[in-house]
Amino acid sequence: MIWSHGTAFIYSIAIGLLIGIERERSHRGGPRQALGARTFALLAAVGTLTALIGTWAVVAGIAVVGYLIVAGYRRTNSDDPGTTTEVTAFAVFLLGVLCVTDARLAAAVAIIFLVLLTGKARIHAFAREVVTDVEIDDAIKFLVIAFVILPLLPDRDVGPYGALNPSHIWLIVVTLTGISWVGYVAVRALGPKRGLLATGLASGFVSATATTASMGRLSRSPDRFTAAVAGAQIASVATYAQLGVIITVVSPAVALRLAVPLALGAIVLSLAAVLTYRRPPPGLAPGDALRNESDGSDPSSTERVPVIGGRAFALVPAVVLASVLTTALLVGRWAAAVLGPRGAVFASGAAGLADAHAGALSAATQFSRGVLGLGAALAAIGVALVANSIVKCVVAFVAGGGRFGGRFTLGLLSSVLTVVGCLIIVWSVSN
Repeated sequence: MIWSHGTAFIYSIAIGLLIGIERERSHRGGPRQALGARTFALLAAVGTLTALIGTWAVVAGIAVVGYLIVAGYRRTNSDDPGTTTEVTAFAVFLLGVLCVTDARLAAAVAIIFLVLLTGKARIHAFAREVVTDVEIDDAIKFLVIAFVILPLLPDRDVGPYGALNPSHIWLIVVTLTGISWVGYVAVRALGPKRGLLATGLASGFVSATATTASMGRLSRSPDRFTAAVAGAQIASVATYAQLGVIITVVSPAVALRLAVPLALGAIVLSLAAVLTYRRPPPGLAPGDALRNESDGSDPSSTERVPVIGGRAFALVPAVVLASVLTTALLVGRWAAAVLGPRGAVFASGAAGLADAHAGALSAATQFSRGVLGLGAALAAIGVALVANSIVKCVVAFVAGGGRFGGRFTLGLLSSVLTVVGCLIIVWSVSN
């Protein structure tokens, strides 16, 4: 017992000193603060002491510490009107109380506080200079669909054949919008220096097919050709990543068996994109390309290319995909009931012509509900990927011409063959 009490005091004093030192350093060069490192250490230790005495002592300690902090603030607020130090001091007292019951949790929370306190300049710059009003609105919309609408939807099978679960379908919408948000933030963090590559990755989370068409049009400018091809290929890497995440939501068992095929396919396509990106554009000698890189004049960085969708919150594409998925689920369940597993595989392939995710998710959902076996589900996912890849290749030739389409198809075909080959191996091992 004595040892545990001593450990609590060691943790609390260490927490108080660390946070107190950070507070003193943040005010160096300014007016002297009422709360220094020693005061923070004492506040934490007093919190631990009151917790050992009893609940009434903690309540009294909260009242006394709160009064002292307010009095100190009233004496110094003319020099420093901020309240961060005072709020932190009160939090340190509570962390000292927590050290008695869970010292490790108190230490973890203290470290999070330190990260927030030391990141003051970066957080203020992000809030005032980086984040826009539109992005704040998008954040609110995402919170509404994730934490207001989703809990209200029924989590049960409805509709013909019991094929539809409103909660699961909307969870896919939430997942898709969240992933597109991550991609958007990645582009904002990377900046325009690697414009087409970063744009391709982020836009691929919204629509890899639309991104391929956009990159095909951009590739008609010779100085952008290789970067546009690489950007289109990277967009399909995003498809693999997105597919793995959302299938995990629907059926972890299928996602586990898809992990290696999708990862290898993404690696192959990423290598193809990197090799394409490093090749000089048509009509540009290798030495010229090297000089451009050394000068920092990356052709893809001369102009900021907008992300497909243009915003962090891409609800419309996600709802469209959810609609396609709903249709695919209904058709797939009907095909499985009338034609058996082969009908479900055919239905997934047909859905894959519109969107690879819809066909794959339909198969994974039917497996999780016992409609399809594992082999049929993996076959349906493979057919959906192949069908969607054919559509992308056709779009690439139409939008970018023969040179763009050929270069894009070479990388995508290698990747798809890798995924299909791995799926065959996984299926044979599972059986």
